[in-house]
Amino acid sequence: MSYQIGIIGTGNVAWHLARAFENAGHIITDVYNRDVSKAKHFALDFFNAQPTNKLNFDNSSAQIFILAVSDDAIAEIAPEITLPENAILAHTSGSVAMSALGYAPTENQGVFYPLQTFSKGKAVDFSEIPIGIEAENKMTENALDSLAKSISNKVQLMDSRDRRTIHLAAVFACNFTNHLFTISKGILENRNLNFGLLEPLIIETLSKSLEIGPNNAQTGPAKRGDFETLDNHFQTLSSNPDIAEIYRSISQNIIDFYSEE
Repeated sequence: MSYQIGIIGTGNVAWHLARAFENAGHIITDVYNRDVSKAKHFALDFFNAQPTNKLNFDNSSAQIFILAVSDDAIAEIAPEITLPENAILAHTSGSVAMSALGYAPTENQGVFYPLQTFSKGKAVDFSEIPIGIEAENKMTENALDSLAKSISNKVQLMDSRDRRTIHLAAVFACNFTNHLFTISKGILENRNLNFGLLEPLIIETLSKSLEIGPNNAQTGPAKRGDFETLDNHFQTLSSNPDIAEIYRSISQNIIDFYSEE
């Protein structure tokens, strides 16, 4: 089934979802940003999209509205939206409960959560991206499920508590890991060394972790109990106490974790 869809927000998630929806045969009817120039720029990529900086969608033909804004803006924006009769409103957050839409002017509320990190201009294969669905009623659930399955092969019903747990785990697996890459890059660049040296190691580490499980893939001086190497590393970081503390804390956690096995 083809849906007509309104996109509220023009950030990274909105950018990728709108393109995935249109590529799957759906129609983007409306694009909202409080800065209408941003809405106009976003809408240029779609055949039928009407840009707007107003949250009154009474005259829209959209059946589903995707609220793809920052987490702290969801509860603030939802009550200000005016929707066509029987329209569905779904936010895209992993950490915000569906109840944040409670004051929106529709009973057809839900969540459409794509479990992926998005950057504008960086293509992703949506067919492999898990999408979590939650809905206030069966009609909304069926529609969001159908929409999700039109772009992804990995659609799952999940409640707000499960979604929050998944989002927390994703922060460790994605955001924290990437920040550690940034720290590694800085350590190398301080000695005029190229971060590309670590590329084969990073690829193998991720591949092995997914293949045999992260517990079995763990290596390194903390896992081995090599305290001499740990002390040497800690001394090397003495000029940067913040990074040294991250090293100490993670190393101690690894030591504690594997000493209990």
